[in-house]
Amino acid sequence: MALGFLTHLAGDRAVAWSGGSEPGTEINPAAVAAMTERGIDISDEFPKPWTDEVVRAADVVITMGCGDACPVFPGTRYENWDLADPAGLDVDDVRPIRDEIERRVRRLLDELNVPTR
Repeated sequence: MALGFLTHLAGDRAVAWSGGSEPGTEINPAAVAAMTERGIDISDEFPKPWTDEVVRAADVVITMGCGDACPVFPGTRYENWDLADPAGLDVDDVRPIRDEIERRVRRLLDELNVPTR
């Protein structure tokens, strides 16, 4: 959802990549539905693992509860977003998580001085 918001809001003014330390096998259907309500299609996304190369290339790494499983490299800004896990939740329960992710993405883009739509 964070990648969907960032791509939607920043367009080509920022590059983002989504991954996880232990990615699932599919995108949460409730998350897809919640994002579709906002006009953002994330249905073509798929879970991907973090790679050292991606993390090293990043200016900012946002984690969501991966703890020690996330690679950490000096000189990279890290931020942990402590959010509820939408896994297994229905769309009604995913909406508040989606909305909080949107607020955080907007704040991050503002901090990075990335113009948004």
